[in-house]
Amino acid sequence: MDDSAAYVDGPWTHRTVNAAGARFHVAELGEGPLVLLLHGFPQFWWAWRDQLTALAEAGHRAVAADLRGYGASDKTPRGYDPLTLALDAAGLIRALGEREAVVVGHGVGGLIGWTAAVHHPEAVRALAVVSAPHPRGALRAFLSGGAGLAHMLRAQLPILPEHRFLADGCVRIGELLRDWSGPGWPGTEVEEQYRKAFAIPKVSHCSLEYHRWILRSRLRPDGLRYSARMRAPVHVPVLQLHGSLDPVCPPPAARAPQGVTTGAYRWRQIPGAGHFPHEERPEAVSEELLAWLAQLGAADAGEDRTHS
Repeated sequence: MDDSAAYVDGPWTHRTVNAAGARFHVAELGEGPLVLLLHGFPQFWWAWRDQLTALAEAGHRAVAADLRGYGASDKTPRGYDPLTLALDAAGLIRALGEREAVVVGHGVGGLIGWTAAVHHPEAVRALAVVSAPHPRGALRAFLSGGAGLAHMLRAQLPILPEHRFLADGCVRIGELLRDWSGPGWPGTEVEEQYRKAFAIPKVSHCSLEYHRWILRSRLRPDGLRYSARMRAPVHVPVLQLHGSLDPVCPPPAARAPQGVTTGAYRWRQIPGAGHFPHEERPEAVSEELLAWLAQLGAADAGEDRTHS
């Protein structure tokens, strides 16, 4: 199977953007301030389809990207550590013709967002994370009894996890989506779309490389340097959204520890949602996101008046 499964039709425009030495597939809709949407595992840009339309209708330029190794983006042999991935995000913002953007990330996309806000603060105007604990609290979240730890441990095996995910038309991807979500999601068509996208050559391997780095690097020099640098606080406004039924990272353990942010911080739980609230309860997530963005816009307007 080629990468055509990543080109899902809709009101958006598909294109390829060169950034950070790789090619990235993005879907774009709307005009206005840039909002960059970064998906999580085991998905692709299409996870943000509802937010793309909601953001565009509200006057934003919404761009959902396939992460490195996913969808129709490049499947590079390396580059699945958070620092490289954060550089990808910052590079995408510049390649899209902007100096900064609001970054919205789910799961590993949220990890990239947290990292970019520390390492590339000039590019991140504000940060919204969905189902994504801050790296400083990630170990606590995974050890809190959620399903994330079991998955992370299984992912460390060589070759076997890739074969398991690809077996029988990626049926395990559908099982994982159901296991990690709240009741009633996903439907048959949504599951089929994700199974087809995950069957794109090399996606299974590249996606697991994210999780292998996260665990294997904890006692390596690169991982220790990353952890030390991520002790620096995030100075931009942060919105943290989390499903109340998330079995991967239970909400009490996922909330950002005190001192992680110095700017405005907002925590919201999405009732009845599991690990994929932006798809399980898209209207609720879009409503929270748009209200937060409107508040950011009002704050920016106030600053402009103050300095005029």
